[in-house]
Amino acid sequence: MAFQISVLNGPNLNLIGSREPDFYGRESYDEVNRKIKVKALELGIEVRIFQSNHEGELIDAIHDARNWADAIIINPGALSHYSYAVRDALTAVRLPAIEVHISNVHAREEFRRVSIISPVVIGQIVGLGTNGYLLAMQAIQQVVDASHR
Repeated sequence: MAFQISVLNGPNLNLIGSREPDFYGRESYDEVNRKIKVKALELGIEVRIFQSNHEGELIDAIHDARNWADAIIINPGALSHYSYAVRDALTAVRLPAIEVHISNVHAREEFRRVSIISPVVIGQIVGLGTNGYLLAMQAIQQVVDASHR
C-alpha cells in the first residue's frame, strides 16, 4: 500500500499566482497541484489535495484524513494565526503533520510571525515558495518511515 498524504490549503490559497505574486509567486494553484502530484508519483505517495476558504471545511478534511492518510501537510494560511479549532483538529487526529507557508512569514507583518499551529506539528517549512510542499512530502515520508522501523 502506498504512503498516503492529505495536502490541505486554507483561505485564499486558491488565488496563488495572481494574489501578491511578490510573496506567493506566479504559479497558479492548479500548476502547484500538478507539481505536487508529479512529485508524489516520483516518491510513490498517494496524495489528495484539498483547499477551502472555510475553517469548518478544513477541520472536516483533517478529521477525514484520520480514516485514510498516513500524514498531513497543511498550509493553513491566515488560520495559522488564530484558529484554535484547526489546531485542536490536528491534535485530535494524531497524524504527523507539517505546516507549510509559501512566503517567509518571518519577514512579513508582525502578526504573520506567530503560528498557533506550529507547536502541534512535527515541523514547519516557510519561505521556499511552492517547493515547500515538495520538501514537506519528502520529509514527512522519511519521518514516518523512520518511526516504523
